[in-house]
Amino acid sequence: MASESITSSEYIKHHLQNLTCTLQEGHFHCAHSAAEAKEMGFWALNVDTLVMSFLTGVIFLFFFYRAARKASTGVPSGLVNFVEWVIEFIDNSVRGSFTGRNPLVAPLALTIFAWIWLINLMDLVPIDFVGQLIALYDPHMYWKLVPSTDPNATFGLSLSVFVLVVYYSIKMKGPGGFFAELAYQPFGKFAAPINLFLEGVSLLSKPVSLSLRLFGNMYAGEMIFILIALMGGAWATASVGSATLFGSQILLSLGWAIFHILIITLQAFIFMTLTIVYLDMAHQEHH
Repeated sequence: MASESITSSEYIKHHLQNLTCTLQEGHFHCAHSAAEAKEMGFWALNVDTLVMSFLTGVIFLFFFYRAARKASTGVPSGLVNFVEWVIEFIDNSVRGSFTGRNPLVAPLALTIFAWIWLINLMDLVPIDFVGQLIALYDPHMYWKLVPSTDPNATFGLSLSVFVLVVYYSIKMKGPGGFFAELAYQPFGKFAAPINLFLEGVSLLSKPVSLSLRLFGNMYAGEMIFILIALMGGAWATASVGSATLFGSQILLSLGWAIFHILIITLQAFIFMTLTIVYLDMAHQEHH
């Protein structure tokens, strides 16, 4: 929340802090500072991340369900036409990257793309809008709108993909084939310890790279929006009623918002494509 009573550093820290809550003595308690949130430990929940992730998931299901109900053999409406275009785009992406046959892959790719795109789109909601609404209830409460700026969310997504990759690797190749793929490549059976280390690092790096790539880009985007909002407050204080400065802030925000839409689309596409590729590698039979 922008306020004359806080410094720029405090303003930035406030907008980058999650609403962290945990059960304490049978009561649900939420942290009122970053230090208090840190003291809550591993089992504390970032409530804003969970709520926004669930909400955007419901939005995705609602619009696609409505489009499915309205679909007919005639000329499609705007919503149906858009959903059909998205599904065709996902289907072409899966066909181009996945060589096996699995009915799970295309729905999973669609869910990943649409869900990540929606949670990243929350970055376009004005920085202080939700914060000011929350402050009416509790001025010390935090709320981050963008789940992907929380590494817990991005690691959760990537770990779910990692579990699927390991599951299908063992299912398609068998436990022995999966172990042989890790232990006997690239230097042969006699270098099994070295192979296990190299292939183990390669395997574990997949969820880490997926999560950190998405988190890093969205965190940087969040920071830019916060800085734009901060500059807008500084300009308003320095020159009240200046239409030129106000117009400059609007143009800056609009320009970054348009660029940000391209970035979030690219991020959703990259996460989806890498998921398809990793699952395709898991489905390839061991020889």
